[in-house]
Amino acid sequence: MDLPEFAIGAEFLAQGARWRCTDIGTRTVVAIRVDEAQISTQIDGGPVTTRTISGEEADAMGWFDGPPYGVVEHLFDEDDREECEPCRRP
Repeated sequence: MDLPEFAIGAEFLAQGARWRCTDIGTRTVVAIRVDEAQISTQIDGGPVTTRTISGEEADAMGWFDGPPYGVVEHLFDEDDREECEPCRRP
């Protein structure tokens, strides 16, 4: 995809996942993964536990609300954008 094809809030497919655009730069696109989220917790200094939840669960819990977002933002440069394709909301 070329930069003009991206829009903040629009979703696209890449790397076998669904992403939502959160920012567009002059050469890069920033996005969060919205088909799933990894949640890590640590209680009272105990071990860190990580679990994967569905995109629907994460959205209901507010993980995709932002900025700032509760999930990691990823950067897509011009090479990464070549494999991106737009997707339609269900």
